[in-house]
Amino acid sequence: MKRLLKILTGRFFAFIVLILLQLALLLAILSNLLERVDLFFSITYVLSGITVFYILSREENPAYKMIWVILLLAVPVFAVPFYIIFGNKRDSKKVARQVALYNQYVRNEEAAECSSRAAEVRERLRSYSRSYSRQSDYIWNLTRSCVYDRTSASYYPTGEAAFIAILEDMRKANRFILIETFIIDFGYLWNSVLRVLKEKVQQRVDVYLLYDDVGTIKNFPPHYQRTLSESGIKVAVFNRLRAHLNPRLNYRDHRKLIIIDGDIGYTGGINIADEYINRKIRFGHWKDTAVRLHGDAVISMTMMFFQQWGFTTKEYIDIYQFSPRTNEPGDGFIQPFGDSPLDTYNIAENAYIQMINHANSYLWLTTPYLILDTQMITALTLASESGVDVRIITPSIPDKWYVHSVSRSHYGQLIRSGVKVYEYTPGFIHAKMFVSDDRAAIVGTTNMDYRSFYLHFECGVAFFNSSVVHQVRNDIQKILSVSRQITEKMVDRTPLVTRFVRNLLKLFSPVL
Repeated sequence: MKRLLKILTGRFFAFIVLILLQLALLLAILSNLLERVDLFFSITYVLSGITVFYILSREENPAYKMIWVILLLAVPVFAVPFYIIFGNKRDSKKVARQVALYNQYVRNEEAAECSSRAAEVRERLRSYSRSYSRQSDYIWNLTRSCVYDRTSASYYPTGEAAFIAILEDMRKANRFILIETFIIDFGYLWNSVLRVLKEKVQQRVDVYLLYDDVGTIKNFPPHYQRTLSESGIKVAVFNRLRAHLNPRLNYRDHRKLIIIDGDIGYTGGINIADEYINRKIRFGHWKDTAVRLHGDAVISMTMMFFQQWGFTTKEYIDIYQFSPRTNEPGDGFIQPFGDSPLDTYNIAENAYIQMINHANSYLWLTTPYLILDTQMITALTLASESGVDVRIITPSIPDKWYVHSVSRSHYGQLIRSGVKVYEYTPGFIHAKMFVSDDRAAIVGTTNMDYRSFYLHFECGVAFFNSSVVHQVRNDIQKILSVSRQITEKMVDRTPLVTRFVRNLLKLFSPVL
């Protein structure tokens, strides 16, 4: 009862109620204006047709567009407002100008920061592998995130191990700490982090905290930002929920970045909540991973942070004061990168697809959600049918049953093409990792679903000829040893009703 009362009195519940009231009011106004039901539906279909034409004219993934077209033609009364909220990525001219100006500023700053050695490092990567050089050049050309060599890297196979290292590095900070995250929840982990942050503020270390409003709305009380600010922490809340219909409501900051003194940077799947270190058990054992960079490559992570900070606060920062100050021996080629829904580039998805296409021996990946578009399915099945050992690991105990149902709806097609699909039997695997041929890997925040590919701000790190590649492979081998392989026979035994529900949910996968 206490939990129910908390939900009913929370800001998120109020937001949902107000949105539903607006939709109901919109339909009521249309119904009252149009006394004839047939005329009402005629105009609805006209509006749906205009929306369909608009969608088809957009430069977006065809599979993403077609799902919305089907929904608009099938249920136009509900699909038009849902597209406005969940599908449309068009922003106001004011926002577009803000994004363009800040992107130009950040890219110019970063280009100047790494231009002195960028050409040399890229040429060395090209000598190592022309295929991976092309992948790196794609990231460079669209994001201006350099590939670096003077950077060491560490891999953490659990959230527990990662946060022990993070807290230790935070305690040593003497210049600044930057934290960007999707979820924060009260508990042991947040209390531990907050204690260190307050200590560092007392030591005159600058602390910046950026968190997503949706990721914390069920956890933080109203005005908690003010409480944190009063302790000396610089706080910004990304894209606050406003109770009005607006496509920007759907943009979320799903990135996880922790940067210390400009020299050390962390990213991966871990948010700041107790389930990520298994102090709170929700879906069995929570498997997550992270990477730590030390050296030149951290500047790209710092750029990503302040890009989001500027977009949220409209505050422009002199980024040079946050540059790395230590030199580290190289650990292969390392390239942090970000992805944004505010452009027409699917950088994270295309980086995944390039790794799939370049694989010669094997391609293994882990993901909590497997909601695939046609482009991704084609890449995976083509690689498998060409003799590449493609393996995918998803959770056995999901955090969202409906999303997992859509994930399982793809198993049959993948398995029939030779892809090996596994479910992590100890519980929920939240890690987002790709590894290929003992030569390349990506670790980051991007799930294999429509929301991550199209509507979230994401980040990751590409590793080429790095020790992290081997560590990721070895960890996935351990994951496979405790995972259950899904066979075609198991898929064929799925009840007809379950298949129908899965395929119905797949239709709505862009909004899941």
